[in-house]
Amino acid sequence: MAEVRQALAHAAATLNDRLEAELLLVHVLGKPRSWLIAHANDELDAAHAAAFEALVQRRSDGEPVAYLTGRRGFWSLDLEVTPATLIPRPETELLVELALDRLPATGAARVADLGTGSGAIALAIARESPAVRVVATDASADALAVAQRNAIAQRIGNVAFAHGDWLAPLHGQVFDVIVSNPPYIESGDPHLGQGDLRFEPMSALASGADGLDDIRRIVTDARAHLKPGGWLLMEHGWNQGEAVRALLQASGYREVFTAQDLEQRDRVSGGRQA
Repeated sequence: MAEVRQALAHAAATLNDRLEAELLLVHVLGKPRSWLIAHANDELDAAHAAAFEALVQRRSDGEPVAYLTGRRGFWSLDLEVTPATLIPRPETELLVELALDRLPATGAARVADLGTGSGAIALAIARESPAVRVVATDASADALAVAQRNAIAQRIGNVAFAHGDWLAPLHGQVFDVIVSNPPYIESGDPHLGQGDLRFEPMSALASGADGLDDIRRIVTDARAHLKPGGWLLMEHGWNQGEAVRALLQASGYREVFTAQDLEQRDRVSGGRQA
């Protein structure tokens, strides 16, 4: 039997990533990462060693670590993720920040999160603003079930969930802020067949020839669901800021802007209901 440090070293070399090896091992063992330091010389039993080796092989074949462990951190949340949901990414936290900045000063507000997936955006906003009422929609019943489980696990009660496509299940409701991280990759983009993207739901990634089909729908339909002065905020690709601003302006939104992520790439655009 191999010691913990030996198994880790071999896995890290295989994956060329020490952190990923550690995350997979602690998942198998049901231990925190800090445990690995104090128990580096412990021996792995055969069952744990075999399970770890299997996960390392699957990761080597390209499966995302988040799907292998069923977990991904986002904002201050530890979330369940499955192949039914997009894997939350750090750059999406900018969308949360921008939404929080635009909530009414009273703190009492209504927010809609369209295409919630794991619930990452909706739950982060709800966690930070307990007085806010959030409605999260998704066309995938499987994804919505994951989001609901995450809300229960995180003990966040100020979020409701609605099954349906984008704004369709909102039935005339109006909001102070509408947020979305919709699919925005061009349907013919070769990256869809590479890396982690191969394993994520295509419906959450690609949106037409220019990647903007769903954004067009949201920009148009959100007008009927925003209060006067309410905001629509959407994540998009690094090269789509100009196009999304043009869509917002053509639909009559004002104070249209694009915000950049930490790598100085266009990431979120938004506009305000007149």
